[in-house]
Amino acid sequence: MSFSHYGTLCTEVYDLTKPVGHSLGGDIEYYLERLRGCQGRVLEAMVGSGRVLIPLLEAGIAVDGIDESPVMLASCRSRIEDRGLIAELYEGRLQHMDLPDRYEAIVIPAGSFLLIASREESIQALERLYEHLIPGGRLMLDLFLPGPPLEVGKTTTSTFTNVVGDTITLEGKLVEVDFIEQIRVSYLKYEKWREGRLVDTELQRMALRWYGIEEFRAILEKVGFTDVTVHADFQYGKGPERGSRSFVFEAVR
Repeated sequence: MSFSHYGTLCTEVYDLTKPVGHSLGGDIEYYLERLRGCQGRVLEAMVGSGRVLIPLLEAGIAVDGIDESPVMLASCRSRIEDRGLIAELYEGRLQHMDLPDRYEAIVIPAGSFLLIASREESIQALERLYEHLIPGGRLMLDLFLPGPPLEVGKTTTSTFTNVVGDTITLEGKLVEVDFIEQIRVSYLKYEKWREGRLVDTELQRMALRWYGIEEFRAILEKVGFTDVTVHADFQYGKGPERGSRSFVFEAVR
């Protein structure tokens, strides 16, 4: 079975459902506020198509972006150019990142870090992020916990209409949940229909690896980060509590 990786249809649905400036639970507002005093450059890792990066640019923050999906980056670049903005965009995986600049802050919104399914590769990515920060620079990323129910075999279907009237259907099926390895795997099938005819299809394997709060704090500290703090529900200074599912980790090189 051949899977795509954030291909054309995935990006099209992402752009329809998560347009530029669309805040997920207050994440854009959180990062804008926390980055407001930055004098140096900022990197958004796993930048996608610019939902967060562009509002940061519009606020006057110097932001670069990196993502491993060329289709997502093409969408991001087009949106940046349409608004007359400027940003350096890089294609690559965080595990192998070697960029020319070092940054005052690096952000990873939307729980995207959970998409690095391999434990070894997730630590490699954190090590590369650490090396790309200036001394005293900050890493800020948000994670979330999986919500119930986690029923293997459960299927969900969504339908979207693009600007030219095509219909895109998205079928998601949960195929694996491993509580020992803290990973869940879904298959996503995208189909584009035009005047009743199937014109494109795409199959994606999406794996998410989740972390406990203290577990991830310990991982950051082992990599070398200090002053690790955790803020719940995109409210700076709010500690984790029962019912919280989103957590922003901030850590200093």
